[in-house]
Amino acid sequence: MERFSPSRTIAAIRERLGHPVIDSDGHLAELRPVALEYIAKAGGADVAARVTEQQRSTSLSREWYGLSQAERMSRWVRRPTFWFEPLRNHGLDLATATFPDLLYRRLDQLGIDFTVLYPTMGINAQGYADEETRRATCRGLNDYYADHWMGHPDRMTPVAIIPMHTPEEAIEELDNAVARRGFKAVMLPSYVKRPITAIVSKAPEAARFAWRADTFGIDSEHDYDPVWAKCRDLGVVASFHGSGQGSTFHDSISNPVYNHVGHFAAAATAVCKSLFLGGVSRRFPELRFLFLEGGVGWARSLLADLTSHWEKRSLVGLARDTDPRRADVDLFLRLSEEYGGSLYRPVPRDELAKRWAVDPEDPGDSFAALTVETVDALRRLFVDRFFFGCEADDPVIPSAFAAARNPGGVRLHALFGSDIGHWDVSLMEDVLAEVYEPVEEGLLDAGGLRDFVFTNPVRLWTSGNPDFFKGTAVEEAAAAVVGTDG
Repeated sequence: MERFSPSRTIAAIRERLGHPVIDSDGHLAELRPVALEYIAKAGGADVAARVTEQQRSTSLSREWYGLSQAERMSRWVRRPTFWFEPLRNHGLDLATATFPDLLYRRLDQLGIDFTVLYPTMGINAQGYADEETRRATCRGLNDYYADHWMGHPDRMTPVAIIPMHTPEEAIEELDNAVARRGFKAVMLPSYVKRPITAIVSKAPEAARFAWRADTFGIDSEHDYDPVWAKCRDLGVVASFHGSGQGSTFHDSISNPVYNHVGHFAAAATAVCKSLFLGGVSRRFPELRFLFLEGGVGWARSLLADLTSHWEKRSLVGLARDTDPRRADVDLFLRLSEEYGGSLYRPVPRDELAKRWAVDPEDPGDSFAALTVETVDALRRLFVDRFFFGCEADDPVIPSAFAAARNPGGVRLHALFGSDIGHWDVSLMEDVLAEVYEPVEEGLLDAGGLRDFVFTNPVRLWTSGNPDFFKGTAVEEAAAAVVGTDG
């Protein structure tokens, strides 16, 4: 049997660390023929055939290859991704992501003590518009993950995929996955595409473009609080790993890199902003939310934007700075006549006053769901509840721990998500060395690295389930962190 020993570099890094490395976003690659067998078992042969077609042609992108440039332009068919399997080492890494026993044997070589594994096929499955196909695919794939990827609970655990088109289907699959099949972690989509009915009812063929993103926190046609309550009661983190490709700023017909850059961050920004302003993180203080593969740069920017908007656009800020009733019409008229020069035009006082008329619906309180009275309370509500998965080569990681440069002097909960199994990682065995580079370059201290690869993951995954790491290779070390926090 082949042995996979860590390189000198990885061995030296592990010796320096003195603590475990927890990967919160590894990826498994489904063996499609077997996965389709499970989907067929869950929903029938017709559903499996539909899934095959969906995988071949998601949102018509695969049609791109059969169209002329003029047709691509006129129909605006997004350029699909190509060559997306990790094959630099001739398929060893792809096989590692496909076969759990092989990944298990290689974890020491990679320098990873424990990994939470997200799907590949499953990321698209949550978005299937047809309910029968969507629910059967999620159920079938969850059975596949449970049967084939739960055999090494000391070093790895797969996530279950949860459809979110309605709270009812989400709750049903949460109960099935966690209570019946024993999953400790789940993945939710970042949004659900809802048709803009005023357009689609008149032009059904426009459905591909005439949609809005339901991000579950604000402006949803459903109340998703029962879903968050179910996550809390089952002790699972609400983690989001949704694609933003195909949305307005990620739908180039010619350049797949344009489509890919920043798309996870865009989707994460949308759902995080929605949950926050919708008061979800306030109403469920025990629940933690994880946003994956978008890095932490967008989170720093979002927190800064929310902070400045609260200061300027809260009811207090509006009353202080922009309340139309503060306008002095007579002063404006006097100054316009005195200083207007060639811009001056005589305007009746009543007509000018209409400019500052107050609509009965204004002012609206965009922050009403937060019920915070200070900007520090707003920041804490954001920082305490949200965690952000970063890939090993993300140069922005140190900024999460640079409190002096963050809004309000906070440290954000960035954590390591390797993305092994996908093309983003050229060689699995290089991942830990990339994680360690900021320390060697003096950009991140040992404490920040420990939080990134160990402390923050422990705090996240045990937030709802103190026994998350029980029976794992990191049980004792994780318990020490939980004990210290307690």
